[in-house]
Amino acid sequence: MWAAAVVVDAGRIVGQRVVGGCASGPYVPGMLALRLGPQLEDVVRRIAPWPEVLLLDATGGDHPRRAGLAVHLGAALDLPTVGVTHRPLLATGAWPADEAGATSPLTIGTDQVATWLRTRRGTRPLVVHPAWRTDLDVAVRVVEASLAGRRTPEPLRSARQAARRARAGQ
Repeated sequence: MWAAAVVVDAGRIVGQRVVGGCASGPYVPGMLALRLGPQLEDVVRRIAPWPEVLLLDATGGDHPRRAGLAVHLGAALDLPTVGVTHRPLLATGAWPADEAGATSPLTIGTDQVATWLRTRRGTRPLVVHPAWRTDLDVAVRVVEASLAGRRTPEPLRSARQAARRARAGQ
């Protein structure tokens, strides 16, 4: 597997690290932190400068145990974390209005565990998961501040591209 992390400041990449390795175990639904967590922790610990908040393609409270990979990694690093996914894992809720910045709750039972966030008009909304030491309002503000005019937050997009380049041997 390839794990990548980038640090973005004022819209500019100021740090990047890519680490190759092997997943820590087989895929088991609901246990992604055990499979990928050690490698992701390793790549983040190697990055400079140290980020103020970590965005992950992972869930927070929208998880069978209410503690997805974004919560686990944040706790391991003692770093505020926000998960961003394209679909909720368990939570349900109607999409927000078709306007940039619109949100609508995602709930499990009566608990709001995440929110839909429309990042651009006419596009599918993202799921924003507050995780370690973040709440819904902070998580949404962090994601909105990192969009750089795109649907997906720039740090996630750049890290994904770096991991793909490493995998391709470029």
